[in-house]
Amino acid sequence: MRCAGARANRHRGEIEAVIDGERRILCLTLGALAELETAFSADNLAGLAERFAQGRLRAADIIRIVGAGLRGGGNLYTDHEVAEANVEGGVAGFAAIVGDLLTATFIGAGSENSARPL
Repeated sequence: MRCAGARANRHRGEIEAVIDGERRILCLTLGALAELETAFSADNLAGLAERFAQGRLRAADIIRIVGAGLRGGGNLYTDHEVAEANVEGGVAGFAAIVGDLLTATFIGAGSENSARPL
């Protein structure tokens, strides 16, 4: 669990999002990525990244990604709690969180990281 007032560090792949009125840090740690590999039946990280790059996510996919990111950021959220959570913008707000989280994870804090293979 993080200290109150902690800020996201983009160099570690962390982002901030307001969920249920509280600022939360999300991060797709190795454990969170392994959780998503299993959930999406991906053989490896490259396969997981390719699946996300297709841009066709179901609501259940968004719930899994946000849930994994919350848990990776030290928050105690189940996927069921994510499904019941509120964010500004509703579904579009959740989609923006997922986009920001995937960008922070797979591209990194600086554009110089975008050319690096997984």
